[in-house]
Amino acid sequence: MHSLLKQNLFFIKEHVGMFKAANNFDIYKPDTQELIMTCREEQLGGFTKMLRFTDYKRMTPFHIEIKSTTGEKVLTVKRGVSIFLSTVEVFDGNDQLVGRFKQKFFSIGGKFDILDPNDNIICTLKGKWTSWDFKFIRDNNELAQVSKKWAGLGKELFTTADNYMLSINETVGKEDNARILILAAVMCIDMVIKE
Repeated sequence: MHSLLKQNLFFIKEHVGMFKAANNFDIYKPDTQELIMTCREEQLGGFTKMLRFTDYKRMTPFHIEIKSTTGEKVLTVKRGVSIFLSTVEVFDGNDQLVGRFKQKFFSIGGKFDILDPNDNIICTLKGKWTSWDFKFIRDNNELAQVSKKWAGLGKELFTTADNYMLSINETVGKEDNARILILAAVMCIDMVIKE
């Protein structure tokens, strides 16, 4: 596991764009405001780009990579075409499968299970349909929380930019693969549930 994933607080800032097809984020250390990772969707085909501007956006495939500022791959998140429910795969920096997300059918506010490579549930992401607050729950214990931080009313009205604060509970071990899956899931909230 990359050493950048061992901290507990991450500020995730979406790139501002009025007409953007790709999902691009920067990840900062909140206390120092230092850029520590980038999240880019570079392998975006022309047909997918066109569909991103339609009502079919939530069904389009994605392939995003999170890298350190020095270019080291930290993790990769992939999904194929999604008709009803999404299944997303997460890979570590060495392209080894770490786990998957499976969206729940008829969940209000958004909910998906976070699974290990053998499809055992590690935790569940639960959200409220009235807000941007999401919690990662395992055995009724909160592992992490993500909430939306508004960038200003004008900016939010005219762009699709979102900012998030991810807080991972200190009880999650520094080498626990749940850390990789939690950070990957934050990127998927926007692409799978909220778009």
